[in-house]
Amino acid sequence: MAIIEETPITMAEVLDLAGDSEKGEAIKKYIKKFTKMPVEKAREMKEELKALDLIKLKDSHIVKIVDFMPTTASELNKVLIEVSLDQEEITKILDVVSKYN
Repeated sequence: MAIIEETPITMAEVLDLAGDSEKGEAIKKYIKKFTKMPVEKAREMKEELKALDLIKLKDSHIVKIVDFMPTTASELNKVLIEVSLDQEEITKILDVVSKYN
């Protein structure tokens, strides 16, 4: 079996895809402890962050933002260690996150 494509997904999307098997239920039980929003809201927020069209922001970064929901520049910088954002970019991202808190 070969991996054809790799796509980062939020924890809310994992809940949606986990299924109803015994393993799926165990995954759901664990992930629910950390999920901060329903899958519909997570997808909306993900799309809104993508729409900002920030070159430095990759899909994997967007997923981290949705999962961790940082509320300050300091928290955002901790989530996105490998990305150097300027103040305007940080403000745009935090504005989107604040809509979903």
